[in-house]
Amino acid sequence: MVLIFGKDTCPYTQAARDDYAKRKVAFEYVNVKKNPADLERMLKYSGGRREVPVIVDGRKVTIGFAGGT
Repeated sequence: MVLIFGKDTCPYTQAARDDYAKRKVAFEYVNVKKNPADLERMLKYSGGRREVPVIVDGRKVTIGFAGGT
């Protein structure tokens, strides 16, 4: 399952969620604003970068979203 770390107010996070849903790719959305532990989890994947979305697909980690992958 793909993890999408982001925040509700980020248009890139929303675009990523919409794209994965449209392509019927199962994902879990993790709102890093709601839980400090989730933010820490995201930072481990992103190497400390505080940019969203952070998309984790198996061993592949993508920071940001620029359209369909």
